Amino acid sequence: MIQSSELILNPDGSVYHLNLKPENLAHTIIVVGDQNRVEKITQFFESIEFSTQKREFKTQTGMYKGKRISVISTGIGPDNIDIVFNELDALVNIDFETRQPKQDLVSLNIIRVGTSGSLQEDIPVDSIVMSKFGLGLDNMLHSYLIEEITHPEIEDAFIQQTNWDLKKGRPYVISCSEKLEKLIESDQIFKGFTATAPGFYGPQGRVLRLAIQDPELNHKMDNFNFEGTRITNLEMETSAIYGLCKLLGHEALSLNAIIANRANGTFSEDPYKAVDDLIAYTLDKLAH
Repeated sequence: MIQSSELILNPDGSVYHLNLKPENLAHTIIVVGDQNRVEKITQFFESIEFSTQKREFKTQTGMYKGKRISVISTGIGPDNIDIVFNELDALVNIDFETRQPKQDLVSLNIIRVGTSGSLQEDIPVDSIVMSKFGLGLDNMLHSYLIEEITHPEIEDAFIQQTNWDLKKGRPYVISCSEKLEKLIESDQIFKGFTATAPGFYGPQGRVLRLAIQDPELNHKMDNFNFEGTRITNLEMETSAIYGLCKLLGHEALSLNAIIANRANGTFSEDPYKAVDDLIAYTLDKLAH
């Protein structure tokens, strides 16, 4: 039995942070960082059957072209991903009455819809990047047993090419869901290698008043190459999503609207349209 201190439920029987009961959750899920982006997606639904919000975690579940979908905001960063994805798994794979894992496990289909900046000149603003791999620069996932799901040969190349300081932890590389990749891919989008930082300022090379450990890291990341694979963009959730989903048996794919290109210094003239285009693209693919 899973103790009450480990799987925390609210008085109404919902899971602690997400405020959801199992019947509130669809098995196809879109996750976004910003709680205000939830309704930017669900405005296209024919109907909404359930809505809730607790802290930054907002959920709406409804129907889009006959398909039941939940849209959930995760907030920012790998630590929030740890909360959201463990609770999503608990909702479908743990019996809340007996507090035991179920015999027949459910595999969720989870798509991240986010924004990011491109690190490569040939990936322009207003394009879409599908993350073939996630590169984790955080340490959250090292709390779990990840050796069987990572790509050590790419990790070793990154450590060597960037002279990575292992006091910050070993970077990890995890691939996306092949099932969802085949469902979502098209010649309209780029396939990329997405780096996930554990913070927005120093961890992404931004300097305000604090000096950072490696001022050249961004430049080294821009130039990383492993057998033709380059780091295409930098954000704060993808690798953590990929890692937890691989470990828990769920399918995950991360999509980013590129609103800035750091290599050529450009920014989208209409970043809201770029996000709207990504939402429309994702919903169209999921409806088929």
